[in-house]
Amino acid sequence: MKELLEKLSSYNLFNYLLPGVLFSVLASNFTKYSIIQSDIVTGVFVYYFTGLVISRIGSLVIEPLLKKVSFVRFAPYVDFVEASKMDEKLETLSEANNAYRTFSALFLLLMLLKLFEIASNKFSIVDRFGPIGLICFLFIMFIFSYRKQIKYIADRVNAWKNNANPKNDRATTHIG
Repeated sequence: MKELLEKLSSYNLFNYLLPGVLFSVLASNFTKYSIIQSDIVTGVFVYYFTGLVISRIGSLVIEPLLKKVSFVRFAPYVDFVEASKMDEKLETLSEANNAYRTFSALFLLLMLLKLFEIASNKFSIVDRFGPIGLICFLFIMFIFSYRKQIKYIADRVNAWKNNANPKNDRATTHIG
């Protein structure tokens, strides 16, 4: 177990495992739902997966929503890649940024879980179809996560191509 935990990067700890543990503890304290695990090995995997789901909701729901309402603005990806080469701290700042987004999603999900609990107490159909709804939601969410990751990889490859090609004007663009 110790070796497994040592292999987790700080990104994995702060964006997946910590939010998963925190969500599990808070959900068990504020709702009737509990995914607290008594076995630590199982717990690490359950909490990691829970945190991964929370992170994906932050990425697929919170981030686009905040962009749409102009609450946040992103630099062009090519500029980010170029600036990352010159400023080592940018990756750390980006990791912290993602952690804040994940925690925002965590608290949104806690509110939604509480609302689900209230609805399931009033309407038995909500409770009956909850598990299949959750499975469908996770399927759709991970399909969109896959698409977003493919775009991220393609953008990174294109940024590399643009920076490797001296004839391209974007190769000399720097954030400044």
